[in-house]
Amino acid sequence: MMKYLDHLEEIIITFLIGAATVIIAVAVAHRYLSGLPIPGLQDWLLTINMSWAQELCIYMFVWMAKFGAAYGVRSGIHVGVDVLVTRLPDSWRKTTVIIAVLGGVIFTGLIGSLGAKFVWENGMHYAVFNKLGMNVADLIEGPTTPDLEWPTWIVYCAVPLGSYLMCFRFLQVGYAFLRTGELPRHDHTHVDGIDEIGTLDSTEALEEYEQHKFNHKEAGGVK
Repeated sequence: MMKYLDHLEEIIITFLIGAATVIIAVAVAHRYLSGLPIPGLQDWLLTINMSWAQELCIYMFVWMAKFGAAYGVRSGIHVGVDVLVTRLPDSWRKTTVIIAVLGGVIFTGLIGSLGAKFVWENGMHYAVFNKLGMNVADLIEGPTTPDLEWPTWIVYCAVPLGSYLMCFRFLQVGYAFLRTGELPRHDHTHVDGIDEIGTLDSTEALEEYEQHKFNHKEAGGVK
């Protein structure tokens, strides 16, 4: 189950950043080409409305940031200053890490709950009650976005969803730390998709290089 959640998290982040990049590139090209006095092409481009692109990309980057923060907690790539913590005695270090993780759990859980309450009151309750055929006379429909005219509560769902996922990741990290005493560390030298089986460490690689160079010199000296 966790494997599927991890993959879903990565797929969402990858899709959002990739799609946003493509949309921005298309919007910039459209704006540039629309200013060129090319008969036929300019008239056709001016009929295409791309005013929604900037708004959509902003929303996509917000969602990407929220889910990316959760991914950062899971993989240990968040920026942190742990010089003091690593110099503490083991018992103090463990207590400090647990307090920090609990602080993350409380903060993200609080933000997620406040975000969920805001989303519900911003129009989600109207949409849900209306979908179920309930009385919505006393409820407000909620605002919509300026260009896309989407219900804003859909956009704001990034706050509770991303925060609750981040809260869950803090709990996951805390549980793993209590069991193993280790925190997730991101290896900046690791590249996904490259098979690590059979690879040499740096010392073995250097020894093999020196031996190869020595054999080459010996072979070159024989006449």
